[in-house]
Amino acid sequence: MAITPLQWTDSAACRGSEAALFYPADSSERKEERAERERMAKRICGGCSVREDCLQAAMARHETYGIWGGLNEFERRSLLRN
Repeated sequence: MAITPLQWTDSAACRGSEAALFYPADSSERKEERAERERMAKRICGGCSVREDCLQAAMARHETYGIWGGLNEFERRSLLRN
């Protein structure tokens, strides 16, 4: 059975995880805090069966914040440039 675009979120490894793990809490987040938060979020993404679907959806919507498909906004922007 193929997963439709709207169903992929139901299979996401991050489903039920704290949203703050994937998005900065506020602009005062220190560099070290951001690095640790992103490491933990990316660890969840690493084992996700719909990681590619997530990344494709984020790229199509031009998501400007957060971890999507295992990549942060800077990494996604870099993909768009290449």
